Amino acid sequence: MTDLTEYLKAAKSPYHAVEFTAKRLEEAGFKKLELTEKFELKKGGAYYLSPYPRALFAFRISENVTGKGIHIACAHTDSPTFRIKPSADMDERGGARRINVEPYGGMLKKTWFDRALGVAGVVYVSGENAYEPKAVLFDSKDAWFIIPSLAPHMDREIEEKKLDAQKELIPLFGLAGDKKLSLTEALADKIGVKESEILDYDLELYICDDPIFCGPDRDFLLAARIDNIASVAALTEGLIAAGKSEDSNDISLIALFDNEEIGSRTKQGADSNIVNMIIDRIFESDLYSGISKVSVISLSRILSVDGAHGVHPNYPEKADETARVFLGKGVVLKSSASQRYVTDPEMGAILSRICSDNGIMLQRQANRSGAPGGQTLGPIISAYLPIPAADIGIPMLAMHSAKETMCLSDYEMLLKLSEKFLSVV
Repeated sequence: MTDLTEYLKAAKSPYHAVEFTAKRLEEAGFKKLELTEKFELKKGGAYYLSPYPRALFAFRISENVTGKGIHIACAHTDSPTFRIKPSADMDERGGARRINVEPYGGMLKKTWFDRALGVAGVVYVSGENAYEPKAVLFDSKDAWFIIPSLAPHMDREIEEKKLDAQKELIPLFGLAGDKKLSLTEALADKIGVKESEILDYDLELYICDDPIFCGPDRDFLLAARIDNIASVAALTEGLIAAGKSEDSNDISLIALFDNEEIGSRTKQGADSNIVNMIIDRIFESDLYSGISKVSVISLSRILSVDGAHGVHPNYPEKADETARVFLGKGVVLKSSASQRYVTDPEMGAILSRICSDNGIMLQRQANRSGAPGGQTLGPIISAYLPIPAADIGIPMLAMHSAKETMCLSDYEMLLKLSEKFLSVV
């Protein structure tokens, strides 16, 4: 089983998260499928597909397919960061070269100052013809950028000011000079192609620091991209480890979407028809001959897995008065009257029983009234698949910071719950 810290180190971009997940699944015997082709499925089989390079879907099939439903667990591969704009080289200023970027997602911008920043994603280079460019997965491997903060001596009110992303959050790429490489020249040099061969790219910045445990008892794990790579890791490892259950489902499917941090309304996001397309492909296979898709879907269940806000010791008043959760106390089951969290009472009851039967610590959370919080994948995916659903996750501090904080024991509880939910007959 892959350690969470290895997952966090590998998933420097959604492309890398998908690549690492696909590798783990193949090592575990999962067979790759293509959405464009008919699925050749076998009872007891394990499969995955990545119709888009920033999203991945994987599923296990029971040894005894009888139409008992599908268990679907969702997470997302993207995290708040800075995306590099096209034609990104900016005018030299102050003796330095700079690169044009834009914030992606609801990031805590001030936490990105004065950090060593790498760049990762995909670069497209010329292929055999115009309609077949070659995708090259890219990782600078070391720090290429830094966003230096302004010293308080220069502006005594700097801490209170709202940041101008186009002015104050521009990374430095190196010293100025006629012989210095442009961004595309540096990319071409690293990849080993001519600059003229680079057609396009999708690149984002990442924190170079490795995950680290904090405290004399190693209570806290401090890392970038905990939201939501911890959930991606738990679902992947849970599906791989999933055993057999006497009272379970026909199929267990994990959906690792992209673009949750910007609303999910993309072809690879949860606000699309991609899961229904995959389920249709499954029902086109010989395994489900004569079995109604509607009847199977009606017996299905959904888990949306994403980070939860733990009580902040320095700001306890920001949490609800009764439905509050703490780091180190287990998995969080999230509820919201506004349905920003999708948990319905049936799924709440099911998960409570699974946890109590298997020694899994479970906490219940609702946001403080008047503080709506963020929306998850749950309400979106359940609109396309109208079946019982729940939002769960692990409690965190500093969500959407460049470095977030969690407790490893909570992840271990989430992993155990994922395995139980994703087990098949």
